[in-house]
Amino acid sequence: MEHRLITAMEAALGWKGSGPLGGDFARGTIDDAALPQRILTPNRLLDLAMRRSLSNPQFRCFQNGEELHPNAYLTDEVTLRGQSLRMVNTHRLGTLLRQGATLVLDQVNTFDPTMEITCQALQWWSRERVQVNAYLTTNDASGFRLHWDDHDVLIVQLAGEKQWEVRGPSRTAPLYRDADRSDQPSNDIVWSGTMRTGDVMHIPRGYWHQATRNGNGPGKSLHMTFGFAKRTGVSWLSWLADWSSEHEIFRHDLDRTGHTSTQALTEAALELVRRRTPADFLTAREQEAPVPRHVPFLDIFGPLEAVACITHFPPQVTDHGDTVEVTAAGKKLTFRAKALPALRLLLSGHPAHLTQAAAQVGAEVEQVAHILVQEELCATLTPELSSGYTGLVTNAAP
Repeated sequence: MEHRLITAMEAALGWKGSGPLGGDFARGTIDDAALPQRILTPNRLLDLAMRRSLSNPQFRCFQNGEELHPNAYLTDEVTLRGQSLRMVNTHRLGTLLRQGATLVLDQVNTFDPTMEITCQALQWWSRERVQVNAYLTTNDASGFRLHWDDHDVLIVQLAGEKQWEVRGPSRTAPLYRDADRSDQPSNDIVWSGTMRTGDVMHIPRGYWHQATRNGNGPGKSLHMTFGFAKRTGVSWLSWLADWSSEHEIFRHDLDRTGHTSTQALTEAALELVRRRTPADFLTAREQEAPVPRHVPFLDIFGPLEAVACITHFPPQVTDHGDTVEVTAAGKKLTFRAKALPALRLLLSGHPAHLTQAAAQVGAEVEQVAHILVQEELCATLTPELSSGYTGLVTNAAP
């Protein structure tokens, strides 16, 4: 899936592919001046928040370096039937933002189709699960105190400017659940400066950082943070533990009477390690990831006219000569060989309009599309979903 933001970020950071993700700190500037505004604007972020029932901690607000109580910006609105909905109080929130505050909306990709498609593109690019959080800071408000994240992040400054300080890690490859809390900041300042509209920054896991507009006076800053939840050796061992229950020897009680053979357990564990490698774990994680939320296709609403692949990771399409096998979302589908061109087009990650696609790869594309939609590897291309691709991802068929 080709996405303008990914291409722009790679060029800005001097990367070719996702290989450097999680490596060294990197920073650069996107050449495409129109791209940040296409992704998200401060007003669109406020509009997203206003039209949804949100609660803490997904939606948070900070002032003077402290997190505010949700009642400072949320309120309970009562419907005509007496039902209470937690909603953003736009009057209170507007007052806070005029005074100077920072608001945070986590997982913007669950609300906004542009962010949804962008995160999907980043997942296909990195082969890791991705979510995006948005941070809006007004006037001279400060942001979070010096902290580190348990995942790698790519930060894009979408509007305004903000001052940053990035320090090296105190502990190599720290984890959220770790043997060491790693709560002593490093003294190694990697970079200190201002992020302006179009700037991009890669902060690896464990690097300390903080951002602020304190002392800047009137103005704003909007940036988004893409978090990449990469798997570790600990993740692999946890996966092996799940598989161990298949073997009787691991299901027996451990005791101190000598009935449990330490040598037998060790040999069985080593065999499990040999049979299920880290590469097997990563492959299984991609192929078994469940399908994300999507609008179901109902023919009572009209015919299927356009589709898009919605899987978290690129489906594996294997040509066996007489047949073609598709593996994704915990499913394995087998098609006749003649379906291969249609499958490659429909599972490319680009939206496909079936009339145009039929002219490109043949009439069977419509039948294949119906199967993929039924199996939930593809979804109908609603106008809202289509808007997430417009100007960022091209159609599969011209």
